[in-house]
Amino acid sequence: MTSPSTMGVRRFGRVNWLGTWTLILREIRRFMNVWSQTVMAPLINAGLFLMIFTIAIGPQRGDVMGVPFMTFLAPGILTMTVIQNAFANTSSSLASAKVQGNIVDTLMPPLSAAELVIGYLGGAVARGALVAVVIALGSAIFLGVGLQQPVWVVVFVLLGSVLMGGLGLIAGIFANKFDQLSAISNFLITPLAFLSGTFYSIEALPPFMQTLSHANPFFYIIDGVRFGMIGVSDSSPWVGIAVVSAACIVVVGICWRWMDTGYRLKA
Repeated sequence: MTSPSTMGVRRFGRVNWLGTWTLILREIRRFMNVWSQTVMAPLINAGLFLMIFTIAIGPQRGDVMGVPFMTFLAPGILTMTVIQNAFANTSSSLASAKVQGNIVDTLMPPLSAAELVIGYLGGAVARGALVAVVIALGSAIFLGVGLQQPVWVVVFVLLGSVLMGGLGLIAGIFANKFDQLSAISNFLITPLAFLSGTFYSIEALPPFMQTLSHANPFFYIIDGVRFGMIGVSDSSPWVGIAVVSAACIVVVGICWRWMDTGYRLKA
């Protein structure tokens, strides 16, 4: 008979470090196996955005918040790309497992709900960080945009990846087919990313739209990265950390709850 003192303690300890790390590595290897789509494609897309804006607007475009428009634009495009990739990593991984019927391979191992969430988010953070590094290097080489305050960039890229990875988990759990996942991405994630100050300062918006922007956590992620890269922002980075951290707690909490109960995961 198991003694009361050992009840609830797994034979490998209270935390399955090996299992969690294995899940993280699986998620990293999954997107690295198609690195041309997950690493090179975001870099090319970011370059195309910058080239199109340069051609369409030309040198006559004035400064934005005291910096050249291309310099202002680079952090927004970097962050938007990180957001999209972190979301895609968890949502596609979980949705694919559900559609293909092999989600049981993830649910059967001795991993708690928290460990499953950490494993998936670890892959999202790794992909978001890798994409950020690649685009930041491209911005430094071709635009001369460096990192004025690297700590802020790291903090907001990590927080943004966690938030978007969590939202990707929620979307992946909720969606039962790829059409539903595409709808969530196209009608929710992409509009919120585009309307969060990626291409403009929210000071140019009417007061009502500015209020809506301040209620959007995506805005604070983009604004925080912009502050770290070029030293200008529409709001205090400390406020941004508070808002994005609160959003992360809520989203990760929902992920844990749904994983713990098996909502839309277990037949």
